[in-house]
Amino acid sequence: MLKHKQGTSLQDPQAHALSHESWNRRTFLRMLGLSGAGSILLGRTPVTALASSQLAALLSAMEGERILVLIRLKGGNDGINTIIPVFDYSTYKSLRPGIAIPNNQIINLNPSFGIQNRMGALEKMWKDGDMKVVHSVGYPEQNLSHFRSSDIWATTSDAKVLEPSGWLGRWLEDVNPDYLSKPPKMPPAIQIGGAGNLAFTNTKNDNMAVVVNDPEELARIAQSGRLYDPLDVPDCYYGEQLTYLRTLTNTTFTYAQGIETAYKAGKNTVEYPANLGAQLALVARLIKGGLGTRLYMVTLDGFDNHADQNNNHPALLENIAQSVSLFYQDLQAGGWADKVLAMTISEFGRRPEQNASQGTDHGAAAPLMLFGPGLNGNGFIGKNPNLKDLDEDGNLKFSTDFRQIYATVLENWLCIGSAEVDAVMGRRFDRLPTLGLQCSPATRTYNVQTRRLAMKVSTGQREVRVQYDLPESMAVQIRIVGITGQVLQEQNLGQRMSGEQQSNLRLRENILPGIYIVQILAGNRIGSEKAFLH
Repeated sequence: MLKHKQGTSLQDPQAHALSHESWNRRTFLRMLGLSGAGSILLGRTPVTALASSQLAALLSAMEGERILVLIRLKGGNDGINTIIPVFDYSTYKSLRPGIAIPNNQIINLNPSFGIQNRMGALEKMWKDGDMKVVHSVGYPEQNLSHFRSSDIWATTSDAKVLEPSGWLGRWLEDVNPDYLSKPPKMPPAIQIGGAGNLAFTNTKNDNMAVVVNDPEELARIAQSGRLYDPLDVPDCYYGEQLTYLRTLTNTTFTYAQGIETAYKAGKNTVEYPANLGAQLALVARLIKGGLGTRLYMVTLDGFDNHADQNNNHPALLENIAQSVSLFYQDLQAGGWADKVLAMTISEFGRRPEQNASQGTDHGAAAPLMLFGPGLNGNGFIGKNPNLKDLDEDGNLKFSTDFRQIYATVLENWLCIGSAEVDAVMGRRFDRLPTLGLQCSPATRTYNVQTRRLAMKVSTGQREVRVQYDLPESMAVQIRIVGITGQVLQEQNLGQRMSGEQQSNLRLRENILPGIYIVQILAGNRIGSEKAFLH
């Protein structure tokens, strides 16, 4: 008898419900974050922007550089009905007598694999060489929980390691470790819809999402540059915290004018469907409008199909196919298609065998789709899924670690140095040259000049104590920075030896109690930490 983890199937309804409750509660909590970025509404579609000043300044001067669009399929997409294993159709049909796609409804991409006809909009992209599929993507010791597996995909941690920061958040922080004191002019990353995704969380655990729900409010923000009054607050400790949050939030809305300008400058040349299409339509407008943002995330929900799967899943796949196809048609009309790579992600796949409710339960591996002319041809990557060799839970065995794909995209599409990619990912993951992504000699490579310095801040009565670890002997400086970016106090500490260090700073009398940014500058490294100073 196959064993199943709690909450992965409808056989355990209470655990399954609790898993969803936990997942949704965590999502809600992420929506409450107020530091570092803002969410803006364009055409009644929420946009969450992330901040990194140095990178943003770089990007705004580099119109036309490569862009990554992450398409999140929330709930765990069923990969076997997405990319159908026609090479072993008899086994596929026997495992899914009620939900297998009939032969006469399959479009063959090659002799081994096909897509259902509801995804027919992708056939031309495949024939044009603008689509690739990576088989059996997952990670070791698949968790099978929506919440935990989503976090693993966002953080690139091992299954049993809790990592609070995201892979893209770590990169953005490495590029600009002092973003707290230098607010950006343009967002380097934008998330459309949903809560702030953990993938963009930095090592300080800042959830950089603020939500604005009214288009008229956006116009008002664009004109005034601020949303909240930072002065009308209670005269107490919590009032000081509120001042900090309001001021930092207002900083976010300096994005509004640029986003609004790009939105108005970019025009859609095709008519998109709803849901994913509406989100990609907005992304296309911002790209074609010259916003300069390089990272986007969009989300399509509804893939947790434990029951009556064929009443829901084919429509979702049709929405993906039509939306992605039209997205690239739209980009092509503006001369942008070859600069944009789109990639699907989902927390897990589904079990090959259907359940008693004509649905599928949580599985361990699934295909990952990539789109764009930058792929340099179509193809299937990795080992074919083996429907006759399942794991002890009855799931497909993964053969490609999703982190290999991330690392390949970072190095060969976004053109980040190999050593930096390994540092962002936490360790080295083998690259996948078969993806076809290449950095030409003319493509700019982004190397981090200033690096993060790990630090820990403690405070006393009018005193700040900072602990940090120097990789070598360096000249060190400590700063107290206001929430609007002004340096209020600084002290040169001279040359310090390598290893663990502690520096103390006595606060000036003119620094009032409140929340500030404490910085340590050492050589080409910088550490920044928020702290309440007494």
